[in-house]
Amino acid sequence: MLDIVQIPVLNDNYVYLAHETESSKTAVVDPAVAGPVLDALEERGWPLDYVLNTHHHGDHVGGNLELQKKTGCQIVGCGSDNRRIPGIQIQIDEGDRFMLGKAEARIFAVSGHTLGHIAYWFHRHDALFCGDTLFSMGCGRLFEGSPTQMTESLDKIRQLPGSTRIYCAHEYTQANGNFALTMEPGNRDLLERMKEVRRLRQQDLSTVPSTLTEEWATNPFLRLDSPELIRTLAIDSADPVEVFAEIRRRKDHFS
Repeated sequence: MLDIVQIPVLNDNYVYLAHETESSKTAVVDPAVAGPVLDALEERGWPLDYVLNTHHHGDHVGGNLELQKKTGCQIVGCGSDNRRIPGIQIQIDEGDRFMLGKAEARIFAVSGHTLGHIAYWFHRHDALFCGDTLFSMGCGRLFEGSPTQMTESLDKIRQLPGSTRIYCAHEYTQANGNFALTMEPGNRDLLERMKEVRRLRQQDLSTVPSTLTEEWATNPFLRLDSPELIRTLAIDSADPVEVFAEIRRRKDHFS
């Protein structure tokens, strides 16, 4: 069994503890800061064995070295981006497996937001830690990668089982959904989902994780073949990369 605890930090970040109950091994995913992580561990009486980083941005690795110093944990990250992961000791890449006790994570390379971005899929536990590649009803900005790279990365995620829970790293759902409505105003699944998102945010409750089934139905970046979306874009091409690039361009200028 994999117990997952969400820790809200900074303005809108989510850090996650993943605790494999049989072995009592614990990992923290993308610790922006150390203090709240240490508090959550102490509250539960859990050790910290690993830091799992998805990419190098400071709001994902900021707590690495303090956690390493205070707990002796090992830091895991992308081997091809090892120079930008503070304290990295275990280097992993596309196709590798990482064992958290008896829980296996399959590693995907999902570049686009950054180069050297990876995701951890605990397939037997329906849990995907995808950093800033896929958000609830959105995806990450292309700071380093290309539309082609991000389209390929999102397609890898899109192929996973619908029961997969998407543990993304930010609470961007309502803003993403507002944009998605401009792309597919007639999408009934999206309209219904936004009612629930607004209800949750009015109570300052988390909208994460979502399931991949929900994302298939409502996330424009996973719906590149939607006829309504393509009509909204009013572009001649139905090429997935060109469709993605136009959606991303519009999202970057949306307010």
